[in-house]
Amino acid sequence: MRRTLRVRPAASALLACLTLLFGLLASAPATAAPSADRLPEQWRSYWVDGFNEGIYTPAQVERLIDDALAVNANALIVQTARRYDCFCNNALYPRTDAAIDPAPYDPLAEVIERAHAAGLQVHAWVNVNTLWNSTTPPTSPDHAYNQHGPSAQGRDRWLNRKADGTERVGANTYIDPGHPDAAAYIVAAVQSIARAYDVDGINLDYVRYPDGSAQTTHSDWGYNPVSVARFQQATGRTDIPAPADQQWSDWRRDQVTSLVRHIYLGLWEVDPRVRLSMDAITYGHGPQAVGGWENTRTYAEVLQDWAGWLDEGIMDTVVTMNYKREWDPDQAAMFAEWSAFLADAQGGRQAVNGPALYLNGVDDSVAQVRRALAPTPAGNTAAGWSGYSYATPSMDSAANGAAAERARLAEALTTGPGAPFAEPAAVPGMRWKTAPRDGHVTGTLALRGGTPLDQARLTLTPLAAPGAYESETRTDGTGWFGFAHVAPGLYLVRADLPRGVTGAPVTVVHVRRGGIAEARLPGLTAR
Repeated sequence: MRRTLRVRPAASALLACLTLLFGLLASAPATAAPSADRLPEQWRSYWVDGFNEGIYTPAQVERLIDDALAVNANALIVQTARRYDCFCNNALYPRTDAAIDPAPYDPLAEVIERAHAAGLQVHAWVNVNTLWNSTTPPTSPDHAYNQHGPSAQGRDRWLNRKADGTERVGANTYIDPGHPDAAAYIVAAVQSIARAYDVDGINLDYVRYPDGSAQTTHSDWGYNPVSVARFQQATGRTDIPAPADQQWSDWRRDQVTSLVRHIYLGLWEVDPRVRLSMDAITYGHGPQAVGGWENTRTYAEVLQDWAGWLDEGIMDTVVTMNYKREWDPDQAAMFAEWSAFLADAQGGRQAVNGPALYLNGVDDSVAQVRRALAPTPAGNTAAGWSGYSYATPSMDSAANGAAAERARLAEALTTGPGAPFAEPAAVPGMRWKTAPRDGHVTGTLALRGGTPLDQARLTLTPLAAPGAYESETRTDGTGWFGFAHVAPGLYLVRADLPRGVTGAPVTVVHVRRGGIAEARLPGLTAR
């Protein structure tokens, strides 16, 4: 029940004076606190996976929080949607079949409650394009595998497919990001977590095409018939493109980027304060050693343009899976190369270095922490560190026990001369969200009756300086489009309508700081 404070008339004048006084004080210029009184900003976290214990019971969660505090962490990346199953009770994804405590136990809610009480952030880790990894189907009839997996036909079948027709690798099946219905489900599922839970962020994993291609210069995946048909529609081609076809690779990479953009702006609609992060591929040597970003396996093989996402501002934080063995000289060089590229590629956003604890002993992991956080020749530093993983904190965990190795790691990171995490730190803030200087534009292009216009080109032109510059984007398979981080002002949105479609192809939007302007282009019809 809400209580109402009632003030007697005799006290109201005094209250008004006090209110005025406090208002004047609040509007006065703030005096910055001494820097020594403020925590330094540096992300520190564990990845907590859902395939091992860690959040299965309240007791495990309690131990997790204690272990995180022991390394002076300030965040946890907790696997929430593992294979389209959820370690939670209130999301679009169905509840997991994993051996967690029975309902009403809600692992995500439990972690959030305990972590926030301890001053730790919680980032819900969501696997994007990995559908299922067992020959036994999930029990929930609502699971995407049961609805849109091997038993589904036609457009209802969302499975990613290789050029040779393969849809399953071992027990693993995947979602094709070029399938519009699958992409729409992913956006809605991510939003459902942010709506139902007080998460500090959403962390995207497997936001890319699968591994297992024949070459490191292209992807063999993406051949869901719906995706291929969309490519043919967009390009006017009638052939089935080869895996190494550059136009086909660019189109598939654009599908992942479009999905990320939609997730980013979709989260902004729900709660602009929610951080979007992702787990970034760093296969092989870094861009410096292979002739540039576009020659990396990240960009060419798994079609994940995370450097471009940072540049566009549609990813708040990139957490690299910089999984390299420090004791192997070649892999140590790879780690250094990716660490330097990561720090220098941040731009106006943030990047966190994520080493593999399970591939290294404690001493080597500490050495990687120091290297991960060291300045580059350009003077840049990564925004922080995330260790993979909580379940296996060192390569010696099997021999010595995970708990013992976790304790050794905590001691090495926080005690002794020059310990990298000797003092607490705060998760870096996001001024582009807490004090935004720009806004966004979104809309949906569809015919009367709701049929979406797929891959239509739209341009955004400032009315204050027409011709000065234009931004361009295309609709996704649902007709949705978005322009992220647009300077405030009036803009003309123009759609290039496909042949045979008539209607008003232009509208004007007013972009405000921190807001999303909706571009409405109604009344489109097909002749």
